[in-house]
Amino acid sequence: MKRTQESPLKFYNTATRKKELFVPLDEKHVKMYTCGPTVYNFAHIGNFRTYVFEDLLRRTIKFFGYQITQVMNLTDVDDKTIKGAIANQVSLNEFTQPYKDAFFSDLKTLHIESVEHYPAATDYIPEMIKMIETLLAKGIAYQGGDKSIYFAIEKFPTYGCLSHLHLDELQVGASERIAADEYEKDHVADFVLWKHYDSERDGEIYWESPFGPGRPGWHLECSAMAMHLLGETIDIHVGGIDNMFPHHENEIAQSESCSGQTFAKLWMHAEHLVVDNKKMSKSLGNFFTLRDLLEKGYSGTQIRYLLLQNHYKTQLNFTFQGLEAAKSSLQRLNDFIYRLKSVDSQDEGNLVQSVIDQSLKLFSESLADDLNISAALAVLFDFVREVNALCDAGKMSQKEALLVLEFLKKIDSVLAIFSFENQDLEISSDLLEALEKRQMARKEKNWKLADEMRDYILQNGYVIEDSHQGARLKKK
Repeated sequence: MKRTQESPLKFYNTATRKKELFVPLDEKHVKMYTCGPTVYNFAHIGNFRTYVFEDLLRRTIKFFGYQITQVMNLTDVDDKTIKGAIANQVSLNEFTQPYKDAFFSDLKTLHIESVEHYPAATDYIPEMIKMIETLLAKGIAYQGGDKSIYFAIEKFPTYGCLSHLHLDELQVGASERIAADEYEKDHVADFVLWKHYDSERDGEIYWESPFGPGRPGWHLECSAMAMHLLGETIDIHVGGIDNMFPHHENEIAQSESCSGQTFAKLWMHAEHLVVDNKKMSKSLGNFFTLRDLLEKGYSGTQIRYLLLQNHYKTQLNFTFQGLEAAKSSLQRLNDFIYRLKSVDSQDEGNLVQSVIDQSLKLFSESLADDLNISAALAVLFDFVREVNALCDAGKMSQKEALLVLEFLKKIDSVLAIFSFENQDLEISSDLLEALEKRQMARKEKNWKLADEMRDYILQNGYVIEDSHQGARLKKK
């Protein structure tokens, strides 16, 4: 197969509000930071919409021949994790570790590729303290009356450059400070870098520092880990749209004030996921974790496909009807793969290569255009239709079928949705035996036994599909 034609990657930059040609700092090596989970509970499907988008971005960058070093942090110390540890009367690590383990299990279920670094905030406290010392020395940070350390936003004139929010348009207090990790989106105030220890609030969870016992602010954690692992300037910073302000805005302010360098060249944000056009919430009964959907019988691949198929800058409306449609689309693709594996014609053909080349070109161009996944998937299904037409006309050889499978594996390095394994291996031996008995019963016109075997197969979640290659089992 021909090598992927180089296409210029263009991504939408939140900071400039336009698509830009992507040129990494170090030619073929991309440095990317992605905001990971706060490990106080199981991640929900809205979180995973962002993580699947980030995975698509990572895989696309690699598809176009770049190397990548990616960091995804684990926020294991903040207001929520401390509150959870105290409520459960366990250490911070004992409280967060099960959620860390669950998160990595969920990533695997959704075929989200492992990144190079998963730093936990608690492992980088010394680096955070050094950043605070630098900001204090520059007069950009100060100690408040509550002994916490705050960042003075008036000392950073370009504050608001990412969110395009103007300070005079927002609720601002001249000497007001925010000590909480999260606060209202319409409020701008000096934010906490180091939260001074409070025994009633923090229990026994604190670290010693030159400015007294306490723990770092949430915003500072990401800056310290990103700069320590990737350097003062990174190529891409990614996250959900809800993190743009104030979290990412604060990251820029404290990072650039500390280093004097541009923190990130490109900012990309995924839009919200809603459920039946409503904000996801437990009170509405429409709050779903990945585990909730798995328990309902859906697979990780089906959920991935649903979260993947809309452009990341478009709000995604989750419905079970949409999940069923995703399930049907994947079944069609896997049926296509099964059909290709069944082609046994030895005739020499020369029709499919041009279809592959054109599809690869269009697929690559779609991805290069700010991850236009809808267009890329349209190319894929057009390709399936054209190749099926060749199969229907008896114009597909076994050799050409192998070329098609090679092409599908190439694009699956980005999509991660296909199943290339022998599907019969996933079906229990008793069901395969029941299928064989049914076929024999039909030949012998033993309709009672044939019906019994069919019903047994149906009861176990499979249907029988007859084709010119013979009968096979397919999940309902």
